[in-house]
Amino acid sequence: MTDSRPIAVGENTPGCKKRDPIVVAENVTRSFGGINAVDVEYLEIPRHKITALIGPNGAGKTTLFNLLTGFDTPNTGKWQFEGNSIAGVSSYKVARMGMVRTFQLTKVMGKLTVMENMRLGAADQPGERLSKALFKGIWGGREKEITAQAHVLLEKFKLDAKKDDYAASLSGGQRKLLEMARSLMVRPKLVMLDEPMAGVNPALTQSLLDHIKNLKAEGMTVLFVEHDMNMVRHIADWVVVMAEGKIVAEGPPGEVMKNPAVIDAYLGAHHDVDLGDAEGIKELEAELEADEESVVGTEDAGILSEIVETKEDGK
Repeated sequence: MTDSRPIAVGENTPGCKKRDPIVVAENVTRSFGGINAVDVEYLEIPRHKITALIGPNGAGKTTLFNLLTGFDTPNTGKWQFEGNSIAGVSSYKVARMGMVRTFQLTKVMGKLTVMENMRLGAADQPGERLSKALFKGIWGGREKEITAQAHVLLEKFKLDAKKDDYAASLSGGQRKLLEMARSLMVRPKLVMLDEPMAGVNPALTQSLLDHIKNLKAEGMTVLFVEHDMNMVRHIADWVVVMAEGKIVAEGPPGEVMKNPAVIDAYLGAHHDVDLGDAEGIKELEAELEADEESVVGTEDAGILSEIVETKEDGK
């Protein structure tokens, strides 16, 4: 049964509290030289929901992912997962706790087969310990369990026919699927996807979308970075917007697209354009068409187009 209760407690403002958060982050900062890449005062990620993390290029989205999952060290801050502090915890320990992530540039082991990649993702493997590696009787049973689990996931992701192929032979979209499938080997509670649609053939896009929705249906929480606003609008329950390292807006997709702070974050030099007026919208479209490559980039231009369409629909 679908839970129709509000996700946030109170108003949908930046850093608002959630009814049932799985991740809570406070005062998380990360700077590179004189640049504040991340400056998150407070953020909660709702449990059993699909949350999209969006923002202009360079907003700090991937850096925040790296900090939360132990792949980078913040200057300040603390954060919890399932009520347990994971500040300073190694990335592999974070994954074992049930918080896993994928990468914008896939991290599959190209010289290993698809099945070998899947086995690497599993936890609790006695054979990894040198003292037990020579005794197959100790770890053989667990390896059979891992292999059986991998077979089930590969069939679900339609990669079972590729199980004996080297991962390097897979297409970009298939590597995304493999990385997502491998992350499920630890039976995670939170799956974090960094631009899951980047570089994916359109033929595999719907498959990836279905798999992401299935993660939620199976009781997992999803947090993903994405520039495709059509995807965000159709599968996200909640949207968090970052700009210049800060959280500038939160809320349901339709509400966020109308938020002045979001419009300002994406428009930059175009902030003086009146989006409430038909002529203002046409003016913005003309300006974006002229400089989308040199100023906002094609990814940000896609989100801007969605903002414009939302404004037009709401008139």
